[in-house]
Amino acid sequence: MESTGRLVVGRVGGKSTVTRCFSKYPLKFIVPTKAGPSSIDAVWIYTLTYGGGIVSGDCISFDVTLEDACTAVLTTQASTKVYKSVASKCSVQLMEARIGNGALLVVIPDPVTCFSTAKYAQNQVFRMTPGSNLLIVDWITSGRHESGEKWDFTLYKSTNHIYMETKPLFLDTVLLENRNVTSIAERMQDYQVTAMVVLLGPKLKDIQNQIQEDVKKMMSAQLHVPSTGGRTKSINGGGYTKPSLIASCNSFGPKGIGVVVRIAATTTESVYRFLHSQLAGMEPMIGLRPYH
Repeated sequence: MESTGRLVVGRVGGKSTVTRCFSKYPLKFIVPTKAGPSSIDAVWIYTLTYGGGIVSGDCISFDVTLEDACTAVLTTQASTKVYKSVASKCSVQLMEARIGNGALLVVIPDPVTCFSTAKYAQNQVFRMTPGSNLLIVDWITSGRHESGEKWDFTLYKSTNHIYMETKPLFLDTVLLENRNVTSIAERMQDYQVTAMVVLLGPKLKDIQNQIQEDVKKMMSAQLHVPSTGGRTKSINGGGYTKPSLIASCNSFGPKGIGVVVRIAATTTESVYRFLHSQLAGMEPMIGLRPYH
């Protein structure tokens, strides 16, 4: 697939700086002069597409290189809209990132929103060293609620592969496909958003520990409701409504060096609040609080 973009972030005058920025239709990069306090060494890069969304049949492919000790944030200005599929064409987006030693890449887009009949596949590959640091947020909403669309797209596939040097460390694919047997809406029930957060690297250790503790406490409180006699009754026992947001948290890799959080929620706003709260510790590193 022909490349539609390339970004290189290096150190110039002791600061993280975009040293190369190339993009062509339908992809565009915006690099603000400064997104946070000047004392924070981080560059923010916004990715967007002409027309405000990804059109049926679009093929977007770009790569990102972070040189040693650089910090970069890759984000969006709004949700990524994937328009209706025409002639069953699938829209594709590919990203490959190389993260140097001591570098930090933060990928915090707004969610993907697929229109009715849309077909979309994205593939993100991250190549790291033991000293690299990475935060990924990857999420999708059920569609355009104001148009009565809920999980009405045909296909959504999101793949994230992380390699430590040359060895596979984290290989994950989310596949949502409407088939004749059961629809996505039937399988998702009342949940309208699904999200994944990956935290990896020595700089993110404190945030990893905090988020694991917070998710454990939150789900313990939501899934067990006190009953008479001092005992607790599981939510599966009946009589209780489902939590509006559920989350799980697991470590991965040698010595648990990475953490993955999976989330399902009934509203997009509740996921924004969760991310805003749980990723607050990123602010000293990137200058702004994610999802502010």
